[in-house]
Amino acid sequence: MVMKKGNYNSCNPAGQWTSGAACGPNTWNSMEWTESRFSWVNNQLVEAWNFGTDWVPEPNATDFNNGFAGLEGWEPVFHPVDANNFLYVPGASGTVWKVDKNTGISASLINPFTANATVTPANTFVAGPLTADATGNIYYNVIQLNITANPWDQNDVAGAWLVKIAPDDSFITATFASINPGAPAGTSLTCPGTFANQNPQPAFPWPPSPTAVAPFFPSACGSQRPGINVAPAVSADGSTVYTVSRAHFDNMVSYLLAVNTANLSPKWQASLQSRLSDGCGVLLPIAAQGITNEPNSCLFGTTVGVDPTTNTPGSGMVIDQASSSPTVLPDASVVFGSLDNYNFSRGHLFRFDSLGNYVGAYGFGWDSTPGVWVHDNTFSVVIKDNHYPSTSYCNGGSPVCDTATPAGPYYITQLDANLNIEWQFQSTTIDANHPNGYEWCINMPAIDMLGNVYVNSEDGNVYELPQAHSGIFTAPSGKMFLNSAIGAAYTPISIGPDGKLYTQNNGQLFVIGN
Repeated sequence: MVMKKGNYNSCNPAGQWTSGAACGPNTWNSMEWTESRFSWVNNQLVEAWNFGTDWVPEPNATDFNNGFAGLEGWEPVFHPVDANNFLYVPGASGTVWKVDKNTGISASLINPFTANATVTPANTFVAGPLTADATGNIYYNVIQLNITANPWDQNDVAGAWLVKIAPDDSFITATFASINPGAPAGTSLTCPGTFANQNPQPAFPWPPSPTAVAPFFPSACGSQRPGINVAPAVSADGSTVYTVSRAHFDNMVSYLLAVNTANLSPKWQASLQSRLSDGCGVLLPIAAQGITNEPNSCLFGTTVGVDPTTNTPGSGMVIDQASSSPTVLPDASVVFGSLDNYNFSRGHLFRFDSLGNYVGAYGFGWDSTPGVWVHDNTFSVVIKDNHYPSTSYCNGGSPVCDTATPAGPYYITQLDANLNIEWQFQSTTIDANHPNGYEWCINMPAIDMLGNVYVNSEDGNVYELPQAHSGIFTAPSGKMFLNSAIGAAYTPISIGPDGKLYTQNNGQLFVIGN
């Protein structure tokens, strides 16, 4: 399991980037990320070894000028992977440590960038989790920042790569420019913006008129690079690896990428832009003629389905505070959750077939990677499905913007193979601060071979949800209180081969017997 050591060092608390400083608004570089092995001895977990890595996360302050300033401070993930009887652990400067699982001693340090003279080691980061395929190949994303000033809104990225490491430690790399050849150039001035970029900003409700055209993004798009916390996914036959790409400055210019595993050549690129048709008149009301104060509404006369911030079909946005990753479904289609501009901070779960054709979307996807249950010659998809206290597409300055939807309800939702709802489990833990239940603070649920779903809640419990039901239900087959943490982290949950559940809360590991 992952463990952190050292002392947290905060700097620039006002949220300002200081040129040449070692950190942004916050820093985690004073921490030491480690991986520990615990073995069962006399029915107790005993630490066998601890391996400290030199990996550090990217400096903070991503998306500062993209409308999500309140999300700074979400720490990038550190995520090793178990393969080939070794533990592959992210290292500094885009490297990976290959650690012997029995001894905790490094067998090798794999550096795919030794011969790349353009790479500056101190500014290069393993971005997101490592992924292993069925034959032991390791895939991960790397980003090189330019930190002479704020690397998120003042300087374009210096480089971005998808990396493949073979079991024999050989490797190949591919730039994001090469695997996303049709994306706009980093210097392009024609990337999509919203009416928020219009000067002066038009009054609400939006779109400003039924025929209004949103301006371009106010600066260059920025080069394509990975979302910070994205784990690549691999097809069942091992021929294709999937990752996610976005323009460095404009998170609306985002793609799901399919790459041939043999040589990391591009296979297809699917844009998340202008895919959705559930905006005005569907999720949001269209105001009556002359009405300008209906909460979360679109202007009278707006085309049904459009995103009010652009007056075009809605787009998915890859933001760096999310931990969503692509998931390959049993029919070889791929789903990926992203945020959007208008759906009350819920985002959408996008689905593309194996050839990159857009299939459809479900109306929740923000910071969620689904679990999959294969059964009865079909499959089901399980995700968290939170309703946040949020306005639809704007925040402040107008009655349209100032009335937020209430917190909750909060669901775990199971979808069929066509993304239709099969059942929902609703959080009903109620108190004065949570009158509509607690948020499901997870990224991905765990599912056993019988279809039982295991999830953590911010109420401090871990739940077991059975399959023998339909519709909305509130009685789990089992739950256990772990601990109560303020602002619970997006804690993982895993099932061991012996049926034990491994989870955590408030910095403690919990193991629950089967």
